[in-house]
Amino acid sequence: MHSSPLKNAFLWLFNQPYLLLATTMLCWSGNVVLARAVAGEIPPIMLAQIRWIGASLLLMPFAWRYVRHDWPVIRKHLPLMLLLAFTGITSYNTLAYLGLQHTTALNGLLLQSAAPLVIGFWSLALFGDAMTPRQLAGTLISLFGVLIILTGGQPEILLSLDFNTGDILFFCALLFYGIYSSVLRKKPRMHWVSFLWVTVVFGAIMLLPAFFWELETGTPTELSWRSFAAFAYVILFASLLAYGCFNRGVELIGANRAGPFFHLMPLFGSLMAILFLGEQPALFHAAGYGLILLGVILAQRKSRSALQ
Repeated sequence: MHSSPLKNAFLWLFNQPYLLLATTMLCWSGNVVLARAVAGEIPPIMLAQIRWIGASLLLMPFAWRYVRHDWPVIRKHLPLMLLLAFTGITSYNTLAYLGLQHTTALNGLLLQSAAPLVIGFWSLALFGDAMTPRQLAGTLISLFGVLIILTGGQPEILLSLDFNTGDILFFCALLFYGIYSSVLRKKPRMHWVSFLWVTVVFGAIMLLPAFFWELETGTPTELSWRSFAAFAYVILFASLLAYGCFNRGVELIGANRAGPFFHLMPLFGSLMAILFLGEQPALFHAAGYGLILLGVILAQRKSRSALQ
């Protein structure tokens, strides 16, 4: 039997790590901006809880048969699965949403730019896997491009940024995600759909105590069409699409090489502002984009000694 064109296209995409990781960062760029936009309308833990419950329910019909097949593997590696769920699902997104209640999207994108260095730190601390000179150089070059975009080509703006409790929470979120990204290399051999569904379900369950605490102590929420649009985005794009792409991308090229792709988030964020918010493109945008892409490309290249 011949494979369908749609299946062939999916199989091709499933083996393109750079495209998968770029798609992830595009989805997560929108997630940061959206979470800040609905701050004060949707309680942060509620946003995280509905995100993961919705993602698990949508994925369940497709995942169930794979989960049944992989259950012996899941049970054998249960502590590892719980660690990945707690760091990548329960902690990271909840702390990021809490942080964005108290800080700006600009600060969030700026802090997100530290993700490659955080991932590099945990890869070294947990597995002795140091960044190569090319990876470090690429990370720093793309980080410089990020700073050019976020400061409008005026680095002195960094001195006037006001870091607060929200920024601390956001950075703590990155620490958890650095662990998740680094430990992904130990992911058990199982179908990617069952892995994604199980980590999402475990993560949602572990978030329940905080969610009930928020319901008990927080202010009542009046949901609107904006709220439901936000829920739809974080479930479909920031969760299912982004995590599926990210997990597969890291599986293909490793955490250290995937890390610099986080620098695409400010690039995509600024492009969204130009396309949808009417902001005017400037020369510093082009300079920043060029440096980010140069750094990401440099970080992906392997030295000759590694290829031999």
